Amino acid sequence: MGTDNIFLVGMMGAGKTTIGRALARKMGLVFTDTDRELVDRTGVPVATIFEIEGEPGFRKRESQILAELAKQSGIVIATGGGAVLAEENRRVMRENGTVVYLRARLESLWERTRRDTNRPLLATPDPRGTLATLLEQREPLYLEAAHLIVDTGPQSPATLATRLAATLKARLRTEEAP
Repeated sequence: MGTDNIFLVGMMGAGKTTIGRALARKMGLVFTDTDRELVDRTGVPVATIFEIEGEPGFRKRESQILAELAKQSGIVIATGGGAVLAEENRRVMRENGTVVYLRARLESLWERTRRDTNRPLLATPDPRGTLATLLEQREPLYLEAAHLIVDTGPQSPATLATRLAATLKARLRTEEAP
């Protein structure tokens, strides 16, 4: 099992992919994104999977990919925003690495996602309201899953990745100490 993995959780627009790439580079790890992996395997965009199979079909595929990736070692995994919805996913992540919740304020999330047409859950008459509802529903699950919580705030992804890498390395040294 890959106990040295790093799982990034948080809402869409929190920066999981961008920060994850930078973090993997800084720590000499491999980076992967569960949504990207799903698109690569199916050959269709996430929105198409939602359209054909609905959210339950998408979540089932997401869980399968997450379970497979968790068995690897030395990877930074950017999860989909809803990966924490399944209790099994939360358990798999916690048991196979360090779970980092990239927490962002609603205003920041809205600013980062409002022009993105590839977010099926935001294809509603009130996308900002939907985003607020999703954040309210998921926040307790992110907190439950997380070993570490990082507020994304106004810092650049590179600065956040540097800070996070230092925190994770210090945490690892503490865990390895006799």
